[in-house]
Amino acid sequence: MPLAPYAMDVRCSRGRRYPENPHPYRTDYARDRDRVIHARAFRRLEAKTQVFTTRFSDHFRNRLTHTLEVTQIARTVAGALQLNTELAEALALVHDIGHPPFGHAGEHRLDERMREFGERFDHNLHALRIVEQFEQRYLDFPGLNLTFEVREGIVKHSRDYSAAEFPALTEYSLDERPPLEAQLIDLVDEIAYDTADLDDGFEAHLLRLEELRAEVPAFDSAYGDVEHQHPNGRRQLKFNEALKRVLDYLATDLIETTRSEVAASGARTVEDVRKQPRRLARFSTGAAKAATSLKHFLNARLYLNAAIAEERDRSVAALDALFTLFLRYPERMPPNYVEQAKREPLHRVVCDYLAGMTDQFLLRQHTALLGAAVSLKN
Repeated sequence: MPLAPYAMDVRCSRGRRYPENPHPYRTDYARDRDRVIHARAFRRLEAKTQVFTTRFSDHFRNRLTHTLEVTQIARTVAGALQLNTELAEALALVHDIGHPPFGHAGEHRLDERMREFGERFDHNLHALRIVEQFEQRYLDFPGLNLTFEVREGIVKHSRDYSAAEFPALTEYSLDERPPLEAQLIDLVDEIAYDTADLDDGFEAHLLRLEELRAEVPAFDSAYGDVEHQHPNGRRQLKFNEALKRVLDYLATDLIETTRSEVAASGARTVEDVRKQPRRLARFSTGAAKAATSLKHFLNARLYLNAAIAEERDRSVAALDALFTLFLRYPERMPPNYVEQAKREPLHRVVCDYLAGMTDQFLLRQHTALLGAAVSLKN
């Protein structure tokens, strides 16, 4: 299928920081996708929490399987809009690569600690540091040497940064919108985690179907239709079918609404998309309301559930304790981090070290260095 005129054509890429010869049969965006997949930081996502730890089940999502689900939806939506699916796929695969242990709770705690030093922790900006500095796989350049559009998408896919507040990011034209391929990522991420967390929460018996139907009208409508068509079906399978319909509704709405927004804007090129006063990828009012009700339900009924919150709090406390330990005794970090701390602020080095850990490695370090076992499998 040919690309839409407002899609990002790889031939128009702003290229890589360090020039490379083209590959004979892979585009630059395909090469970026492959470099992300082969990155050590990408593999570590398998051992980082989404919502549930392995204490609950080996079947629930982790950060890596969540990323794969985001990627699948991103390819589908981008393809339907005739956007560049290889760019969308690369952006989806890399979008969570900067997440620290213990999901958003770990990110919030690292941000709190960095604020003590007048800095911040942001998983998007940490992801940029990973692909630019920390991943060392090539002789000719540091990092993964990704194309400008993938690096730009890492920075801009989910929020707009102020050039005044983030002068180091000025090369990414912070006053412009990113291409549509990047604009889609945060929305397909929302679709993926809303529906997946609902699925895992229901299977973990932490969510009640009656409450879900009462509080999320979009799910109630889908479940009612399924029950009418399959009155004798197994409850779990009816739940699965209703959830699938909610996902399809949100993805379809994203495609149709974005297509309408692009047409209404008059955008004909990527540069037109960049110059828009607001992002063009969006849900309709109805779908946005449905997604919001889903999030509210998950926050109230799942994320704040005592079983999950207690384990999350213990894990984040271990992260916090290690942050304090390494600030006081940096020599307890591996030698390469000790050397790095001679050239960079210690708090930044400590933050980078902790952010790169998997959940279980951090807890093992906590036990080994502080002597208090905090296990996710108790």
